[in-house]
Amino acid sequence: MHCMYKQIHPSTGIEHCIFAHFFSWEEKNLIIAGVNQLHVYRLNSESELVTPDGILKEPTELSDDEKTRLECLASYSLHGNIQSLEAVKLSGAHRDVILLSFSDAKLSVVEYDPSTHDLKTCSLHQFEEHELRGGYTTTTHLPVIRVDPDGRCAGMLIYGTHLVVLPFRKEVAMDELDAPSGAMGKSPIMSSYIIDLRKMDEKIINILDIQFLHGYFEPTVFILYEPLATWSGRTAVRTDTCSIVAISLNIQQKVHPIIWSQANLPFDSFSVCAIPKPIGGVMIFAVNSLMYLNQSVPPFGVSLNSIADSSSAFPLKAQENVHCALDCVRHALISNDRLVLSLKGGELYVLTLVIDGMRCVRGFHFDRAASSVLTTCMCVCGDSYLFLGSRLGNSLLLKYTEKSSGTVIQAEERRSGGPVIKKRRVEGLEQLASDVTEIENVDELEVYGSIDNQPGTMIASYTFEVCDNIWNIAPCAQVAMGEPAFLSEEYSSHTDPDLELVTTSGHGKNGAISVLQHSIRPQVVTTFSLSGCIDLWTVYSPSTTADAEAEVEETTTKEGETETESSPPQVANGHAFLVLSRRDSSMVLQTGSEINELDHSGFSTQTATVFVGNIGENRYILQVSPTAMRLLEGIKQIQHIPVDLGSSIQSCSVCDPHVVVMGVEGQIMMFTLRDDRLVGGARLSASKTPVAQTPRVVAVATYRDFSGLFTTDNIRQGSGGSGSTTEKIRPADKVPVLHPVDIDDEDEMLYGDTSFAAASEDVKVNAEGSDGVKKEKKEIKPTSWLLVSRVNGQLEIYSLPEYKLSYTVKSFPLGQRTLVHSGPTFDATKSGTSSGTSEKQSTVDEMPVVKEVQMFGLGHNKSRPYLMARVDEDLLIYEAYPHCDAHITGDHLRIRFRKVPHGLILREKKAPAPQKGDDEEEPPDENTPPDHIQQLRYFEDVSGYAGVFVCGPFPHWIFMTPKGSLRIHPMGIDGWITCFTPFHNVNCPKGFLYFNRKSDMCICVLPTHVTYDAPWPIRKVPLRCTPHLITYHSDSKLYAVVTSVKESTNKFPRVQSDDREWDYVERNERFIYPEMAKYTVQLFTPSTWEVIPDTKYDCEDWEYITCLENAQLKSEGTISGFKGFITMGTAYCMGEDVVARGRIIILDVIEVVPEPGQPLTKNKIKVVYDKEQKGPVSAIAYLNGLLVTAIGQKIYIWSLKDDDLSGVAFIDSLVYIHSLRVVKNLILASDVIKSVALYRYQDELRVLSFVSRDSRALETYAGDFLVDGERMSFVVSDRSRNIFIYCYLPEVRESHGGIRLLRRADFNLGSQVNSMFRVRCKLEDPSTSKKNQAAVEHKQVTFFATLDGGIGYLLPIQEKVFRRQQMLQNAMITQLPNPAGLNPKAYRTYKTLPPDMASPQRNILDGELCWRFLHLSTMEKIEVAKKIGTSVDQLIDDLMEFDRLTAHF
Repeated sequence: MHCMYKQIHPSTGIEHCIFAHFFSWEEKNLIIAGVNQLHVYRLNSESELVTPDGILKEPTELSDDEKTRLECLASYSLHGNIQSLEAVKLSGAHRDVILLSFSDAKLSVVEYDPSTHDLKTCSLHQFEEHELRGGYTTTTHLPVIRVDPDGRCAGMLIYGTHLVVLPFRKEVAMDELDAPSGAMGKSPIMSSYIIDLRKMDEKIINILDIQFLHGYFEPTVFILYEPLATWSGRTAVRTDTCSIVAISLNIQQKVHPIIWSQANLPFDSFSVCAIPKPIGGVMIFAVNSLMYLNQSVPPFGVSLNSIADSSSAFPLKAQENVHCALDCVRHALISNDRLVLSLKGGELYVLTLVIDGMRCVRGFHFDRAASSVLTTCMCVCGDSYLFLGSRLGNSLLLKYTEKSSGTVIQAEERRSGGPVIKKRRVEGLEQLASDVTEIENVDELEVYGSIDNQPGTMIASYTFEVCDNIWNIAPCAQVAMGEPAFLSEEYSSHTDPDLELVTTSGHGKNGAISVLQHSIRPQVVTTFSLSGCIDLWTVYSPSTTADAEAEVEETTTKEGETETESSPPQVANGHAFLVLSRRDSSMVLQTGSEINELDHSGFSTQTATVFVGNIGENRYILQVSPTAMRLLEGIKQIQHIPVDLGSSIQSCSVCDPHVVVMGVEGQIMMFTLRDDRLVGGARLSASKTPVAQTPRVVAVATYRDFSGLFTTDNIRQGSGGSGSTTEKIRPADKVPVLHPVDIDDEDEMLYGDTSFAAASEDVKVNAEGSDGVKKEKKEIKPTSWLLVSRVNGQLEIYSLPEYKLSYTVKSFPLGQRTLVHSGPTFDATKSGTSSGTSEKQSTVDEMPVVKEVQMFGLGHNKSRPYLMARVDEDLLIYEAYPHCDAHITGDHLRIRFRKVPHGLILREKKAPAPQKGDDEEEPPDENTPPDHIQQLRYFEDVSGYAGVFVCGPFPHWIFMTPKGSLRIHPMGIDGWITCFTPFHNVNCPKGFLYFNRKSDMCICVLPTHVTYDAPWPIRKVPLRCTPHLITYHSDSKLYAVVTSVKESTNKFPRVQSDDREWDYVERNERFIYPEMAKYTVQLFTPSTWEVIPDTKYDCEDWEYITCLENAQLKSEGTISGFKGFITMGTAYCMGEDVVARGRIIILDVIEVVPEPGQPLTKNKIKVVYDKEQKGPVSAIAYLNGLLVTAIGQKIYIWSLKDDDLSGVAFIDSLVYIHSLRVVKNLILASDVIKSVALYRYQDELRVLSFVSRDSRALETYAGDFLVDGERMSFVVSDRSRNIFIYCYLPEVRESHGGIRLLRRADFNLGSQVNSMFRVRCKLEDPSTSKKNQAAVEHKQVTFFATLDGGIGYLLPIQEKVFRRQQMLQNAMITQLPNPAGLNPKAYRTYKTLPPDMASPQRNILDGELCWRFLHLSTMEKIEVAKKIGTSVDQLIDDLMEFDRLTAHF
């Protein structure tokens, strides 16, 4: 069985975060990692200065309540799961380097590469020798990186026993700096070496945490370890087992003396936090206590609950008014003596160290500040921001502000022996005291004023407010497929079912239901059928149209009224006219509350229309016909210009006030709108275009730049994608560049140093200095540019209105990964001669055709320029980033373009193998638009989103919000879309119009209950409790969700009795009682995702719902003979001394008369069956109307009759079956440690028999079938993040006559899979009306969701296609550089604990690698295809086939 694996929704959980200088010293960035994804964010607090339609607003004073947002600047996908993440500053570097660790013991040092806007690998270190493993074949220890606070070295703990030391060279000699950058100087990273910690002192084993300490002359490692392990059930005999040791690292001599050690710390200590100077020392976190240790002073510890008093003999003082446990705590330092703690329930505490005059810690002060997300990682971002990364909820950016409570804690005088002098806090208080505006009342001012003569530590309380979040759907415990609640009836005629995915997300109070759709389903307002239209536009009109013509006076005033009442404030009026173009005529419609055709107007309707748009700040309308141009004010024509280019006009582009038109044969002409004083209006005047007409121009576009990147002055490097923090001066002003003052080093000139105030006069220096939040005001100066693409593959960028050639790219359509300026030799005037050379000539023959070029400013303040082009049938997307070429001088733009990997295949699916010649002759479908029609349509405000709509065979939306991620969502629901335009109207606010292949014009809006700024459009429904299971009840179209809430309890079951009797335990008020989960099942309606009243079923105490299924059981009350029942299995878990039992609960959803005014009350639940079984019910399925359950170690089959279950068959099974899957009469049972087994039920004999099983041990997580026509296999996921495919092959010798299932494929996903589901392959293709072949009808895609929030699929493929794609996969491993030096093949090789002796069966292809083929340039694609012995089109068609077959949801 051969398969293709592809991840279609990236992982969203976040596990690591740091705040570092990723791009340059000018700003710090938030770097977050989850699974194998690395994302870089900027904290952006600039206000919106550019309105979506490109009008500059006046910058207001920067207010403090301006929300800071996270803006994503870069994302990288690695071939390995990131286990640890740190940053370090190396000497002579222009930015921080990032240290990444990967299991088992790999360390990669990477940094940002400004020349390619990508990651480059600086050094690689691997320590996977068998000697280091100490004889163990498996390792449970993850590699942990720690960095010395002074940046002298980094340490990585591997295998829990060895410390790798990576020293950094601190002093770089001056002569090395002056050496040319090409010369290899000494690397700042010196060679690493390994310390065996067991050799230091025999007992350093079971290391719990490791940190570098502050304030030591040499790097000093602090290790918390447990030499003799114990556990909570053994504390009566052995307690206080943890120890600490500090080791000083002398890197030159490689000697490592132990300088401090202490034993007998509480056994539940687990984490260390190093406290910076002036206090120094460390905090040690234990589950029930908190300690401060310093080398020279006696330890200080507090107990946080009464459990610590009985389980530890360490001297602990009871902490008043605090009653908590610290397990799973995450901590971050917000100042020298304050930490933020995030507890396992999401509570945020601010912990202040109370200090006496000798800087000794004498107490802790806990302040409960807020309740937030369940935190996996946290870091402080700059001065007043805190980032909480989470695997179990949305990650949050919080802003914290300090409010002094005015209380002062006196350190106890008797302990320190005499009066205490207050240690003055240098950091937060001074700042606040000077900032009088933040202090509301005078009392607080007095406190601040007289702070110096008060002994004690000033205690401040903090407030936290949420600034931004990052979406997360992890962990996907179970996924259900259902029908969307709203689907416009225009879309309901498809043969494929329309599905949406509903998954459980989060845990505890972050629990939620996530509703996901892969494709966009617009809400249709209305449709019209209009044949022959090939393009359409909507335009605004000034309000003066009322007196333009008497005929339409009435309708216009009516329109004016409605507009003022109902339209949102930012658009004074909606679109006034809609212009449709046919091949030889045009149609003008006036759009008010009704849409009417205009018979008499200044618009030309006798010819086709090439372009219609607004010009002159929306005061005028420009209409371009093939031979003339008209300028209109409202419907009154004010100018008519016949244009003779030598051929008819084919395209037009407007960049207010410039208009560029291009003829069919590539002639360009340019017009400018000028105010004409004589006639008292505006006039278009032709301007001479000094752009060379040869080689022939094939596409033109204009672009208005707000980002400041388009400048010919030397910019300072590296502030990430956009809007570098320094001012960029537009070329028209020709201001001399102000270089930093005293720098003569070339590198420094390019990249700048840490002070950037000298770069330009009007930059405000960042208020916080080291803070990462951009606070300075950047002046936005719009500039205009013209893009010209020529037939020889040259792309040129000219400045407007000077027509100065500012940038040239050779061979643009070949799709190189980075576009660079080709230098002055390729000037447009000379390029005609240069194409005569033989080298150039050879590529021109195969140079792909550029059909359209566009440039758009997207994102926050339009500061992210994207270059998009249609080349042949493919879409190229490039992102501009700042870069200076040292060797090229002159007035070229200081930018480069990086290709964005998007993996879209937008081609039309061709009928099988037409001859090349015939294809041309075939008469085109009259609804297929001509190729020159613009297909990349920019929209400014469709339901509040801006971006680009890609028309064509497989339409897509491209969104970018101020959060900075490019989100691409398909819209295949209405097939081929020929043209699109935004449409803002009374009846369709912020909507859009489009034409499909069937000549229907649809007026639609984007549904706003869905968030589109996510990898898939998502709606998250908060539950505030943990969701476990979900299923779709198809009869009533409702969802049943199993949730649980934790309650603390003081009762536990009595051991001796068989009946359920309880003992009650009383403890003191500081005791933390255990928690009991209370399970319930509840019905939800998908239309509003509200709870349906009175449809809740509560379970008993200590009863867990283990499985939930919408079981189709035999019923005499329905026509089909089957009826869906919500069926649950439960288990009573009362400890190891009480026999486990369980119940089968069958619920029926019945319809009743709803209560008045409450339409949701039409459904109720009725308990059909509810009886206790002999063991825990661990899995449920249904088969031919019978119920299949796993109870204890048996599988039973039941039939439901007269509201009772009667047994039909049973069989003894394995240890604990947690999943049952059924196809026809076959049952696949997944066991918790014994892998999978296959059973068969014979209906006529009523016999359940064993067929086959996997003989190896495997901790399975999920299992399902893989169906390919008549062949069927079994997919299993396991604990080690693998996926295996088993086959039943009785004729093969190794299967011992079919008793053993044979492993036929294995693959490592990098994430654990808990839920799988199957869907039939998609029969329809959006780009063509033909159905897919019959072979597909019986093929199914197996989708799965991971616990990290990813969604992927396995698609069975034919062996011939598999071999071709396998060769492609192997070629792609070496074709593109792999970031961080990781090997994709090793990443995808299955990993087992313990290792088994079988060799890997690599029969699953890695779609991530195969799809990277689309990211190659044309020449590389041809080269790879030649190596394989096939064609580029064949490879792309294979990938397109996989894409279209799986394009569900």
